[in-house]
Amino acid sequence: MAMEVTSRSVVGGRPDKAASYKEIQQEPSPGMVRSISRARFSPLGLRLMRRNFSSRAPELSGGKAIILSVPKSGRTWVRTFLCAYFCKRHGREFTLEPERYREPGIPRLIFSHDLFEHRTKGDLWDRIRGKYLVPRKELRRAKIILVVRDPRDCFVSLYVQVTRRDPGASAKFKEKTVSDLLRDKGFGIRAIVKTMNDWLNEFSGRDDFTIIRYESVRASPAEHFRSLLAALGETAPDMSIFQAALDFSQFENMKKMEAAGAFDSKILRPGDVRDPESFKVRRGKVGGYREYLSAEDQAYAADALTKLDPQFGYDPRGENAP
Repeated sequence: MAMEVTSRSVVGGRPDKAASYKEIQQEPSPGMVRSISRARFSPLGLRLMRRNFSSRAPELSGGKAIILSVPKSGRTWVRTFLCAYFCKRHGREFTLEPERYREPGIPRLIFSHDLFEHRTKGDLWDRIRGKYLVPRKELRRAKIILVVRDPRDCFVSLYVQVTRRDPGASAKFKEKTVSDLLRDKGFGIRAIVKTMNDWLNEFSGRDDFTIIRYESVRASPAEHFRSLLAALGETAPDMSIFQAALDFSQFENMKKMEAAGAFDSKILRPGDVRDPESFKVRRGKVGGYREYLSAEDQAYAADALTKLDPQFGYDPRGENAP
């Protein structure tokens, strides 16, 4: 299924406010100059650095599609739906790793935080080996799906995860305030914006690149999950199976499963079942960042969003309609 990354190919995007990337390059407005500059120069740098010499490379290889996201963009929800759909379609018990069944009809899907993890996780040796990067040849071969969410909501959820769930985070890091982390060079909102822009610059020229907006899926899950399946080649899904997967992946059901330890993944277990903030499936609220960020922090975050490519459809003023 060929898709040009324009306002039409952004699943849940707002076509009246986003021009195609090629059009932006031809007729730049003053506010677009910085974004276009990145588009001209960043892809070369990304291509040069895309090497994965680590033992983890096979885990990031062999997929029909590669689903990229900044942490806390809704990837667990997307993954749960897709796994539920394909498992039920082939009469298999639900698992987050359905490729283990070796069913020809169940596609191997690679889920990765890619550039974000490359820049924030591990040590210098990990980055030299490209441990967290999807290999370049895999990106060339597979379809690319980018799951995005308002960077402010992403950041707040990431802050809660680091300070309430992540056992590997240092005590010093966990002691940081939300204001401190918002401005952090690696984990802060400007780093999230940069990663999203870099992905768009790297993949926007492809006809098999699709963007899915979390906010739009929350507003109309059936519509946008059907579009997601279509991007994977499932243009005529069995609607009874589709509905069952949709029901299974509802937010409240996922939260109950996490509390009960029903997910076959150690990353989908709460840090403390008595603390709702320590759940992987936490709130999923659109615009929830306002409850965590002060007026000053919201102004800082809004300024960071002015650097985000407008094709993502996120308004710095917070008016992010689905």
